[in-house]
Amino acid sequence: MKAGRLKQGLARQWLVGIAALALPALAWAQAATPDVEPDEPVRWQLNMTPGITHTSQMAYDAHMFALWVCVAIGVLVFGAMAVAMVKFRKSKGAVAAQFSHNTTAEVIWTIVPIIILIVMVWPATAKLIAQYDTRDSTMTVKVTGYQWLWKYEYLGENVALTSRLDRASEAMRQSGRQPTLQELPHYLRDVDNPLVLPVDTKIRFVITADDVIHAWWVPALGWKQDAIPGIVNEAWTDIKKPGIYRGQCAELCGKDHGFMPIVVKAVSKAEFRTWLAAEQAKNAPPAVAAPAPAPAEAAPAEAAPAEAAPAEAAPAEAAPAEAAPAEAAPTAAAAGDTAEAAAAAPAA
Repeated sequence: MKAGRLKQGLARQWLVGIAALALPALAWAQAATPDVEPDEPVRWQLNMTPGITHTSQMAYDAHMFALWVCVAIGVLVFGAMAVAMVKFRKSKGAVAAQFSHNTTAEVIWTIVPIIILIVMVWPATAKLIAQYDTRDSTMTVKVTGYQWLWKYEYLGENVALTSRLDRASEAMRQSGRQPTLQELPHYLRDVDNPLVLPVDTKIRFVITADDVIHAWWVPALGWKQDAIPGIVNEAWTDIKKPGIYRGQCAELCGKDHGFMPIVVKAVSKAEFRTWLAAEQAKNAPPAVAAPAPAPAEAAPAEAAPAEAAPAEAAPAEAAPAEAAPAEAAPTAAAAGDTAEAAAAAPAA
């Protein structure tokens, strides 16, 4: 009876070991042959998806490295247990040792885990530091959380928009009906205005909130950042391929917390420039009308000095007054003749 139980225990141990060995292989197979939506979680998904950004790829690499380390430790530990149970079992006459301490063994199983932790911590720390390095960003998007919507501002571009649950999901939610996959395939996960971003561009995010604590989370981007009133947190991303990537608020923020979806629409750089120009045109202030030209009747006023010319010619009209002495000359001559006649009279 005891031998049967022992065999069953050994069988369970071997099954556990085989399952542990199969996990990485299944994870690799799932990463190598993605589903129709590789960046969306699917049913019975076994492993993480690599995501579509540099930060998500770093998280995936760190996860896979830790998984392989755990598999190696599991193989050694469970392998040693299996060997001990099979080779040194009581039915074969094995006698357990009576000592209680072994300094050499204790030193080994203290130093080896420390080395393993250092080997794992070093790359993880480097990746964590790189995740918050927002230098050399091409553009900045400010994200502000409200109850229960998001506001996006493209800093320096004069473009801002709000994003909330789309009308179809809101109507279905308020109606109390049961939604179907055919009717609303993205129920409670669509918005009226998605966040449009260019691919292959380092984008800096500054994230805050206006009322309570929220959390901006899009799994495909590979990070989640709290939005806290009065505090500005930073993050960055660089999306590698166009597509639609969905997320949601990940911090309990009130009664409609579950109705704050996030939709990121990644497009090519050329398409993003076209969209940005259209949004800037919408937000541009109305053109100010040019002032009307001066009336044509005002032109004669400039010729007024010409009308004053006759006043300048007034001295010419006074010229006859200056010629008055010339007119008086005959009078003087007549007076001379009279004087000569008077002088001749006595002589006669």
